[in-house]
Amino acid sequence: MEENIVQLQYKEKEIILIKTAHVSKQSAELVKQVIDTELPNSVCIELDNERYQSIINPNNWEKTDIIKIIKDKKVGFLLANLVLSSYQKRIAKQLNTSPGQEMLQGIQSANEHKLHLVMADRNIQTTFMRTWRMLNFSDKAKLLYSLISATTEDEEITEEDLQNLLHEDMLEKAIFGIKNTFPKVGTVLLEERDQYLAYKIKNAPGPKIVAVLGGAHVPGVSKEIYQEQNIAEISIIPKKKLSSKAFSWLLPSLITALLIYSFILNFQTGLTQLGTWVLWSGSLAALFTALSLGHPLSILTAFVSAPITALHPLLACGWFAGLVEASIRKPTVEDIQNVSNDISSFKKAFKNRFIKALIVVIMANLGTTIGVFIAGFDLFKNIF
Repeated sequence: MEENIVQLQYKEKEIILIKTAHVSKQSAELVKQVIDTELPNSVCIELDNERYQSIINPNNWEKTDIIKIIKDKKVGFLLANLVLSSYQKRIAKQLNTSPGQEMLQGIQSANEHKLHLVMADRNIQTTFMRTWRMLNFSDKAKLLYSLISATTEDEEITEEDLQNLLHEDMLEKAIFGIKNTFPKVGTVLLEERDQYLAYKIKNAPGPKIVAVLGGAHVPGVSKEIYQEQNIAEISIIPKKKLSSKAFSWLLPSLITALLIYSFILNFQTGLTQLGTWVLWSGSLAALFTALSLGHPLSILTAFVSAPITALHPLLACGWFAGLVEASIRKPTVEDIQNVSNDISSFKKAFKNRFIKALIVVIMANLGTTIGVFIAGFDLFKNIF
């Protein structure tokens, strides 16, 4: 495993990078061996504070409040994490191990020898949001499809595949095939994180530092150690583009103006156009909620709320339908415990109340969006 150790000299500091695969027992053993032998001043691990808490307190997942997640508008972020987590666990199961053992070993060894423990990775939500904000609507749809396709393929892992994991971590492997299509994604997921990791590693306390990294990051971090990083710039979530904000207000404003204008032309015409708006937006929101096997009251909520929420860019039909779904069919502790396993199976996902509530949010919003464009076109055509 010596080829998986990179030794660097930066100013007065000795830095040892350990190249690992997140599902490899050998990687965990190598981490223990290096730390026990080198006894560094600091151990840096490729985790942020949130993932650190998750790995040392795995049962905290059982306290997840689905209603709070919906209210905080974190449904998409959570779903992406669940898909990737499921993918990682499925590979780990084939290898008869558990994901993140090498990080846990780094934590245990640092505590055992009373060494400084440094969370060296950028906040995962910042990474996701920076990626998301850089893509247009079409690219977002393509990325989601590619990500889900890549992480739900049921394939056996060979020894060669395991060695490849030393060169690309789970997140990068899931989207490796589409980096050429989405160069900005590669920039945020790899290059920016390499910069962030390098900054944290070379500024860790003490003259000797050991860093436990996914194999994909070692080449980039090795170079970035000797570069200057603008850590503040890559640590912020970029604001929505002005064009995106303008469009989110423009379409509802245009439809509202069309509805008002139709009443000015003729009261009966106005009622007809209003009915068209309600029918298309409400019906498609309800239909997509029904396709999610949502509760009848969730379907009714989607139908009633869609025509109203579609006219306000700060509201979303899916939030209301999802809240009703989660309130009526409250997820059990068993549902939450099985989320990462159930999400990889189409059949199990729709039986898991936690996952189903998230799906209802996404699908209700999707149905509303399609209904808005159809109804808006119909309004414009009938009036003009």
